[in-house]
Amino acid sequence: MPNPTLQPTLTPEPVVQLVNSFREPYNLAVATARTCYSSRVITTSDVSKDEQSREQRDRIAQSVYQAGHHTTIQHPTFQFVLEKVSRQFIWSFLHAHPYYNSEQVSQRYVEVKPGNFTVPPLDDVPRAIYAETVHMLMDAYHRLIDLIRPTVEQEYKRLFPSRSLEEKRWASAIKKRSQEVARYVLPVATHAHLYHTISGLTLHRYWRLCKQFDTPLEQAVVIERMIEAVRAVDPEFVELAQDPIPLEQTLEYQAFERFREARQMRGSSAFIDEFDTELDGLTSKLVDSSQDAEGILAQAVRSILGLTRPELDDTAAIDLVMNPASNPYLSDSLNLTTLSKLSRALSHPHFTFKKKLSHTADSQDQRHRMVPGSRPILSAHFVNGRPDYIVPPLIRACPEAESFYRETMARIWIAVDKLLNSGVSEEFALYLLPNAFPIRFEESGDLLNLHHKWVHRLCYTAQEEIWSACRDETLQVSQRFPRIGQYIKAPCWVRAQGGVKPHCPEGDRFCGVPVWKLPLESYARLI
Repeated sequence: MPNPTLQPTLTPEPVVQLVNSFREPYNLAVATARTCYSSRVITTSDVSKDEQSREQRDRIAQSVYQAGHHTTIQHPTFQFVLEKVSRQFIWSFLHAHPYYNSEQVSQRYVEVKPGNFTVPPLDDVPRAIYAETVHMLMDAYHRLIDLIRPTVEQEYKRLFPSRSLEEKRWASAIKKRSQEVARYVLPVATHAHLYHTISGLTLHRYWRLCKQFDTPLEQAVVIERMIEAVRAVDPEFVELAQDPIPLEQTLEYQAFERFREARQMRGSSAFIDEFDTELDGLTSKLVDSSQDAEGILAQAVRSILGLTRPELDDTAAIDLVMNPASNPYLSDSLNLTTLSKLSRALSHPHFTFKKKLSHTADSQDQRHRMVPGSRPILSAHFVNGRPDYIVPPLIRACPEAESFYRETMARIWIAVDKLLNSGVSEEFALYLLPNAFPIRFEESGDLLNLHHKWVHRLCYTAQEEIWSACRDETLQVSQRFPRIGQYIKAPCWVRAQGGVKPHCPEGDRFCGVPVWKLPLESYARLI
């Protein structure tokens, strides 16, 4: 049972509001359990109508929970509004698993305002260093917007020669593209606000494992407030929740400490150098796949239809499910493929990639929850005195911006090293890491869900870094499995092949390039 003993020590304190929830979540969970063994549907009133029913309800709740039959507590759903929570917390905890739905403020399109940063509990001197660095990065963010703007305007004018850059909507588009890249200098302590909707089962899991890496304090504070908000609605629903596992008892902490000496002896840079060398200059490298991806896919199609190979050969079978001209679900905006019997044949071929994305790009990449990745313990990848960051192409295209950008990154590492040398924990010091900090990890998925991700992220309006990774991935898949790869292109190409007009689904956000006419290997962009 949760015990509200935590004292918020973050400045400002996270804000948690429960804005929507199911009625009677505890009674509902038990009603669903009883319905499995009843000749009729059991209602919430059935399980609470009298003292005898309530006693039976409590026995069933305890028994089912202890036995691990937790789908019953997956029915009640809770919608929270979260404010003043860090991007680091969201990346490391809230969005690091598949069982949630979030709609959060975008740093690409909404300018970050001063003061919107989490400050961990620090003594006076470290706190001054922390605050000074945050203010420096905020100033750097605004300066980068100004430095990048002329390059963005030049490229925008090339793409849209008939548009007046003085017109409000086009001026706004240019500003958004500039701040999208400038945000790379912002610290992962930057705030976000969001709607976050989870099932009761996910809430129980949150509480049990809220004290794990990377932000155990912030996680514990936020999740306890979620628990308390639900307790106010239905105290019995959280009564069975198991206490959080202490950080020191988590698998990750024990493994991290076990190998700490080994990392120190061989040097912290060894892993980074090895990983980057193996990428061969790519953003994302195909390192494993189903050996006969095309054959597996084709046979699955034949099995669904009850056909033999002479009746439907591999090429025709693949065309049937992957060609938008043959499979109309691919160009439907609702993404119907997971419900389509034939489209589900795409779930059999699998692919694994070694990837390197910035923290901010990976925060978007991880939203493709059906293409899971094994994200790192961030402190295991941090190297004292070695600035480590992604440089977006748009910054490289502007020498003055790149020089200032690299100077800013060096100053960040000096500040983080000062905090660590003064005894500040890695958990708190690494809140200053920039959005540009690289996340090195492995990611796997099946063709069904990768296809959805690839098509949407190959759009020229997608965040550039994710776009680049998807281009790397689809080119490699196309080279190895050409009969599959020929059907993986930007969403406008899919719509064009499916006969859907307009080919571009973005309206005023049209990128200015008729990408549906281009081969995949010709995809290239700056903004």
